[in-house]
Amino acid sequence: MMKPWTRYLDDADQAVLQKGRFGNRMGLGKRAAIVAIDCQKYMVGEEGRDSDWPSSCGAIGRAALQRGADLVARAQAMGVPVFFTLFELAANGKDIGVYGRKRSLLDSQHWCLENTKGAELSDLMSPAEQDVTFVKKKPSGFHGTPLLGYLNDRDIDTVIVIGGATSNCIRATVFDSASYNFRTIVAQDAVFDRIPVSHAISLFDMDRQFADVMPVDDIVAALEEMTSPA
Repeated sequence: MMKPWTRYLDDADQAVLQKGRFGNRMGLGKRAAIVAIDCQKYMVGEEGRDSDWPSSCGAIGRAALQRGADLVARAQAMGVPVFFTLFELAANGKDIGVYGRKRSLLDSQHWCLENTKGAELSDLMSPAEQDVTFVKKKPSGFHGTPLLGYLNDRDIDTVIVIGGATSNCIRATVFDSASYNFRTIVAQDAVFDRIPVSHAISLFDMDRQFADVMPVDDIVAALEEMTSPA
């Protein structure tokens, strides 16, 4: 699968990468988990009605979410734990924090306000009985949540990230995951964003020194090898 950032790099950029030895592969370790970031209805809207959903990533988001759902189903069948985050804000904005200085609080049933349709997990996602769903209030799935404890309790060394948006919550989660010394994998065709250049460059930055950006099919193959009896 072609890397979406390639078109933005010239020969001088490639020379910098080679000189600094960026972008080595870390691969998967011994035990993996899927972290599904904000795979919610407000993120992907509805076919033919995206104008009603102020944060919808549109058809690109829905296609990526379907690939994410495929990965989740395969992982669940292999006994790989899945953690679903939900980004929710109070209707009166009391918990929006500094984000409210950069973006207006939207009074919409189709945004991420708690107890609204928009805040619900996408119908494409089906948590299994052993999976965990929890609310986050900041971009990173780690900030102010029990995720780190959940991963440590299960002896996880590899975090596989799907969902959206690539330049916001995916990126923040990946940087925190790497900071906690997890091998971090980004599912290239199962993450999405509203603006193509933001998506491409964010993937590049993560792949350069914090994560391996891999297609879903390659991740599934690696998980099958990891979970197969010796």
